[in-house]
Amino acid sequence: MAFMRGLTFPGGQQPVINGRDVYLRYPRMADYTEWAHLRRESRDFLIPWEPVWATDELTKGGFRRRLKRYHRDARHDQAYAFVVLRREDHALVGGCTLSNVRRGVAQCCALGYWVGERYARQGYMFDAVKALIPFIFGTLGLHRIEAACVPSNEPSRNLLAKAGFREEGLAPRYLLINGEWRDHILFALLEDEARLG
Repeated sequence: MAFMRGLTFPGGQQPVINGRDVYLRYPRMADYTEWAHLRRESRDFLIPWEPVWATDELTKGGFRRRLKRYHRDARHDQAYAFVVLRREDHALVGGCTLSNVRRGVAQCCALGYWVGERYARQGYMFDAVKALIPFIFGTLGLHRIEAACVPSNEPSRNLLAKAGFREEGLAPRYLLINGEWRDHILFALLEDEARLG
């Protein structure tokens, strides 16, 4: 689409971020059918960990508006969204978002991610997160990555710990998840920690 062509990231054109078994790139309208199918079939798996889905969550119009928001956020250096694709067959397995980019004295962002149920616990999201870390610290020039997960989400807690994130504490009623204010465990990774790791 025309509104996608002008998007650039700090450091140049739209990146393709390579992991071992996956790669990440900016989402585009051609992803809609596969994205909607994966989200639809994974709905029961995803809704315990996500905000309430909009009534038009899986519609083509909703996806188009999502892409426009992603474009605007990236253009203003506020957030960056990626689809995660399996290298062997280019299947869309999930997504990652770098949101709440804060410059000035903070130089940090929040990392979020989701994976389709059929691709869960196969290492794809860990691979994606590990691939994103050099992009965040190198290309975006940030100093700190923050992440949070519901305490009962053991797979997410394990992924973040394995990727080198430190647990920083519990934030009571931190985010509105599936219609409820839920406690979250806060994690962070600093640039110098990633270099040492």
